[in-house]
Amino acid sequence: MALTLAEAEKLSNDVLLQGVIETIIKDSPILQTLPFIQIVGNGLTYTRESVLPTVDFYDVGDTWVESTPTFTKPTATLKIMGGDADVDNFLKSTRSNIQDLEAAVIEQKAKALRHEFEKQFLYGNEATSPKQFDGIIKLIDTASASNQVIAMAATGATLTPNQAGRAHRRHQGR
Repeated sequence: MALTLAEAEKLSNDVLLQGVIETIIKDSPILQTLPFIQIVGNGLTYTRESVLPTVDFYDVGDTWVESTPTFTKPTATLKIMGGDADVDNFLKSTRSNIQDLEAAVIEQKAKALRHEFEKQFLYGNEATSPKQFDGIIKLIDTASASNQVIAMAATGATLTPNQAGRAHRRHQGR
């Protein structure tokens, strides 16, 4: 008996998947910057500072007050994000004379995935949508003043990552 198509597919790499991933990363400034690691298991547990130790000014001979930091160990659980991009075989074979229909549909699906990832990267909230991951705004303590706070601009307009970067660069230049 000859090797079946189903079994032969198991022995072949999916070049399309690699190309889609490269397209998503190439067009996203966030994904270009993020370091990605492979995780085997249910999630990633990491150490995060909760409270920094305090510091103060002292005169000669003062008694120094000891202060220590505290930490938490949150776990980011793995999430699946994707979408189906089917094109009927009849349409692929009869309507792809000007543009490859399958490639166009997959490219648009990849673009939609990139946009949704970038939105969830900032605004994701696992508490309100358990299938999502927590975004930057949820992970950063915006209640306490620090260089990490993302807040609205002075005009009341929404702060975007680019505005945050420009504001940070202006602050560093002073």
